[in-house]
Amino acid sequence: MQQYEAGNYDVIVVGAGHAGSEAALAAARMGSKTLLITINLDMIAFMPCNPSIGGPAKGVVVREIDALGGEMGRNIDKTYIQMRMLNTGKGPAVRALRAQADKFMYANEMKKTIENTENLVLKQGIAEELIIEDGVCQGIITNTGAIYRAKAVILTAGTSSRGEIIIGELKYSSGPNNSQPSIKLSESLLEHGFELNRFKTGTPPRVKASTINYSVTDEQPGDEKANHFSYETPNSAYLKDQLSCWLTYTNEKTHSIIQDNLHRAPMFTGIVEGVGARYCPSIEDKIVRFSDKPRHQLFLEPEGRHTEEVYVQGLSTSLPEDVQEDILHTIEGLENAEMMRTGYAIEYDVVVPYQLRPSLETKVVENLFTAGQMNGTSGYEEAAGQGIMAGINAALKVQGKEPFVMKRSEGYIGVMIDDLVTKGTNEPYRLLTSRAEYRLLLRHDNADFRLTEIGHQLGLVSQERYAAFLTKKAQVEEELERLRHTRLKPTEEIQAFLAGKNIAPLKDGILALDFLRRPEISYWDILKFAPLAENLSREVEEQIEIQVKYEGYIQKAIQKVDKLKRMENKRIPENIDYSAINGIATEARQKLALIQPETIAQASRVSGVNPADISVLMVYVEQGKIAKVM
Repeated sequence: MQQYEAGNYDVIVVGAGHAGSEAALAAARMGSKTLLITINLDMIAFMPCNPSIGGPAKGVVVREIDALGGEMGRNIDKTYIQMRMLNTGKGPAVRALRAQADKFMYANEMKKTIENTENLVLKQGIAEELIIEDGVCQGIITNTGAIYRAKAVILTAGTSSRGEIIIGELKYSSGPNNSQPSIKLSESLLEHGFELNRFKTGTPPRVKASTINYSVTDEQPGDEKANHFSYETPNSAYLKDQLSCWLTYTNEKTHSIIQDNLHRAPMFTGIVEGVGARYCPSIEDKIVRFSDKPRHQLFLEPEGRHTEEVYVQGLSTSLPEDVQEDILHTIEGLENAEMMRTGYAIEYDVVVPYQLRPSLETKVVENLFTAGQMNGTSGYEEAAGQGIMAGINAALKVQGKEPFVMKRSEGYIGVMIDDLVTKGTNEPYRLLTSRAEYRLLLRHDNADFRLTEIGHQLGLVSQERYAAFLTKKAQVEEELERLRHTRLKPTEEIQAFLAGKNIAPLKDGILALDFLRRPEISYWDILKFAPLAENLSREVEEQIEIQVKYEGYIQKAIQKVDKLKRMENKRIPENIDYSAINGIATEARQKLALIQPETIAQASRVSGVNPADISVLMVYVEQGKIAKVM
C-alpha cells in the first residue's frame, strides 16, 4: 500500500475511550496541537461494560480528574440518570459518589466536547505501525497508509488490542461491543521490544426492561440530597427526575444450572487464556469460589432514558448463549425476561507496566506513552485517570518541561500509577481504598484542595474556576480561625441543648472549635449558638466539619508524608549498575534492575526490597558511588 504524509502534530493519541479522551483533551488544552485517532467515531468514551461512573476509590479518581481540569466529572454531571453517595454511614475516607449514566448521552457529550476543543483534531482510522527512529517515537502509520508525525504519541487502545470475544465455544477477533479490533499495533509493539501479557474481562447479558417483573425486586432510588462529581456543577442543577435501579439475587436453581454447565464454561475449559479480574469475577467463577453462599446480589441498571436495555450487574459471564438464557429465567423478576445482548468475555493485550516510567512514558521507546487498560487496569475511571496524566506529561515533554508525577499522598491516581510501575500487576488492576496508605488525606470532599492549584499551574483550570476555588479555601480558613477564637458560654440555651442530647452540661466557657471536636456535636449545632452573618455553602460547611473532627488523624497522616519527603526527593541516577552495589540482597538487585525506580521512595516500595537494602542504596546514592550500565 502506498504511504503518504498526512500531517504533523505535537501529540498523537491512539484510541478514544476514557483514557484517550482525557489524554487528548489535556494535551490540547495545554496548547499542544493534538490528533485523536480512533477506530470508530461512534464509540468515543463508550461504556461497553457497566453504565456507571464512580464508586469506592473510583469516585475519588473522578473528582481528582475534575480538580486537575479533566472532563469525566463534568461529562457525567451532564448525562447521569441517577446519583448516589455510598458508605454514608462510614467515615469520610471511604465515602464514594456513584452515578448511573445514560451511556449513549455520555458518549455523545464527550464527542461533542472533543469536536469543539481548540488544538484538537478528531479522525477515524486504525493505527497499525509506530514510527520509531533511534529509539524515539516520531508518529504512526494507519491502515490506509497515512503517515502522521508527532513529538509524542500516547497509546490508549484498551481492550481492542488484539481483542477476542468469547461466548461458550465461540471465539472470534473483535474489540469491545463487537467493534473492530486493533491487531497490527500490538505486533508493532512486539517488534520494538515490548513485553505484552493477555488479560481478560467480561460483561453480563442485557435484558429488555418491559419484560422484567420489578414488583418482586427491591428498588434502589437515587439520593434526594444534591451531589455532583464536578466542582463546577451547581447544586441547583441536581436532577430530580432520576431513574431507579433494582436489586435481585441469584438462587439455588441459578447455581445448579451453572454447576451443571461448567464443562461448557470457557474459563474452565481452557478457551479463555487471559487472566481475569479478581475483584470483578464472572458469575461462574463466583459460584465455584464461593460455593458456600446461597445467593449473590444482582443489580438491574437501566442503560439510558431512551432504551429498553437493562444491564444485569453481577452476572458477568462467558457461558454459552442458551445457558445464559436459562440462568436469567431462574432469577426472581427475570423469569420472563427477554435477553437483548449476550454476555461475553474479552481477551486483550496489556503492556507489562514495569516498562513504564511514573510519567507513563515507556522506558523502551522515548516519547511514547501508554494509558488505560493497555497498562493492565480495569474500569473507566482508572483509564481516565491515567489518560489525563499521560496527556499532561506528553504535553510537558513537547514543551521541554519536567514531568508531573502525582505522589501517593496527593491522590488515588498517584497510588494507582505508582502501584503499576513499581509493583506491576498479574491481573486486571482495580483501585481499592485499602491500596492507599494515606486514604484519610485522599477524600472525595477535598480533591480540589489537593489538586486544583496544580491543574491551574498546568493551564487546565481556568482563571475563573481558580478564583472560585481560592474563595472557597479562604472561607474555610476564615471560619476555622473564627471558631478558634469564639468562646461559647454555658447559657441556659446551650445547657438545655446538651441535656436534650444526654450530654453533661458545661461548667465553664469553651472554644467553639473544641466544642465541635466532641463526637455528638455537629458544625450545624455550633451555628445555632455562634451564627454567621452570611451562610456558607454546604461544601464549605462539610469541609470545616471534617477538618475539625478528624484533625488529629489528619495531622498524623501528614507527619508520615513529611517523613517520606526526603526519600521522595532523593533521585536515583538512570541505568545504574545494581550488581556493583555490595550489601544488597540478590532478589533486591534483580527487582531494582527490572523496575529501575526513579527515587529512593519508589525503590522502597518494590516487592522483594527490604529496609536494609534501601539503607545501603541511600549511602551509595548520597556518596555518588554508583556505576552506570553502559
